Amino acid sequence: MYDPTRLRTFLAVAQTLSFTQAAHRLGLRQSTVSQHVRRLEEAVGRQLFSRDTHSVELTEDGEAMLGFARRILEVHEQASAFFTGTRVRGRLRFGASEDFVLTRLPEILEGFRHDHPEVDLELTVELSGTLHEQLAAGKLDLVLAKRRPEDPRGELVWRDDLVWIGAERLRLDADRPVPLIVYPPPGITRARALEVLDRQGREWRIVCTSGSLNGLIAAARAGLGVMAHSRRLIPPGLSRLPDRAGLPELGRVDFVLVHGPRRAAAQDAANALAAAILTGGDHLRHHSG
Repeated sequence: MYDPTRLRTFLAVAQTLSFTQAAHRLGLRQSTVSQHVRRLEEAVGRQLFSRDTHSVELTEDGEAMLGFARRILEVHEQASAFFTGTRVRGRLRFGASEDFVLTRLPEILEGFRHDHPEVDLELTVELSGTLHEQLAAGKLDLVLAKRRPEDPRGELVWRDDLVWIGAERLRLDADRPVPLIVYPPPGITRARALEVLDRQGREWRIVCTSGSLNGLIAAARAGLGVMAHSRRLIPPGLSRLPDRAGLPELGRVDFVLVHGPRRAAAQDAANALAAAILTGGDHLRHHSG
């Protein structure tokens, strides 16, 4: 009933909200992806996605299936690794962007450490732009970060809307510059925020700069200003600004996995961690306790 191949396809569609992107990620034809999802829906007797010509969204049953699919695949991978006896080992230098500080990424990493005890995992948490630079310089083997719109590299983990967020009580004065809370350069959301405000001809001023997500959140909770942030990762205590605030649309953002120049010693470990993140990608959208 719960064929792992169909579950993997379901997860890929759920994380990218696109049959085309899921097909690209899995190396399948789009018709095959549709068939896998249809067979899974027939098996459970429920509709897992609502789709029209423009968008794909998870239904309530689809949201429930996300958790089940991830756990079933996790156990499936553990069983395969146990019985095939393949031991992944070596040093793996993994970089994750600040965006994931408050998510359940640590749970995914903990599961990976448990399944691959002989991998020496080194974690770097930095701004997405910095991680891409370190990857290019050969200082990291695998990166989970935001992707610049013009950059085709990387395997899509999920796509999200960027939105303006701030403290619940924050009110913006239309006649005054927009107070911005931003990462320092080369922050990808920083660049996008300044670009859309400039395009709209809206004045802005930077009221807080911090390389740490926790620093930005503290400033936003104190009501100092607004920040551009992933819609699915809005931190507790902050909320999306309503359209009447009059701020320009920020567009979408892609979170991707990018492999560095292949180091033979790290390749198997990097592939194993990438698979764990792609399988548990829905976990990344939820905040840790």
